[in-house]
Amino acid sequence: MDKIRILLAEDDENLGLLLKEYLQIKGYETVLYTDGDHAYKGFVSDHFDLCLLDIMMPVKDGFTLAREIRELNSDIPVVFLTAKSMKEDVIEGFRTGADDYITKPFDMEVLLKRIEAILRRTKVADREDDKELQIGKYIFDTNKQELRLEDKVQKLTTKESELLRLLYNHRNGILERNFALRTIWMDDNYFNARSMDVYITKLRKYLKDDPSVEIINIHGKGYRLVC
Repeated sequence: MDKIRILLAEDDENLGLLLKEYLQIKGYETVLYTDGDHAYKGFVSDHFDLCLLDIMMPVKDGFTLAREIRELNSDIPVVFLTAKSMKEDVIEGFRTGADDYITKPFDMEVLLKRIEAILRRTKVADREDDKELQIGKYIFDTNKQELRLEDKVQKLTTKESELLRLLYNHRNGILERNFALRTIWMDDNYFNARSMDVYITKLRKYLKDDPSVEIINIHGKGYRLVC
């Protein structure tokens, strides 16, 4: 599998090199540019999966760069790195199509978690074209919101279908509870968490006729669909 490629535009060369080294250690192929113009030319001539853009850069600022990148690729995730924390700058950042916004100084691990969450979301979106999914002996029809096993058909509610889809997209890995809650319920509060537990119980019941399929709890993290 090809490595995720990150375009990093940061005019503070020391911070840029530190970030580049950290992301490469974490498995992301990272290309550093120290001004917006070079970053744009790099984006045009190369392939990237995500952009990390400083806002205050010489030649071309991050907002301008983000707009130009969005004209070429409207789907690529964009995260702004900036010392600015004014409300107007945050609004401007999201107006230009940013997926996230992190203020300096920041914790490297926090940045990494934000990147991971964005990439998971975009990968899920990339797979939305799949209409019929194989889960063990079951066929999950995402259009009809049905789970089929031979001649037995289980109709799913919208939330059951969305949750099963997320589990499928993270199959044999971990679907983090908070990520699922924010994706489906838009809020990871206590009541939504209890509600999701009920849906997990229902999905287990629907899948019980195939012993090779199991939804297991990963303590303190989330769930794993084993199939």
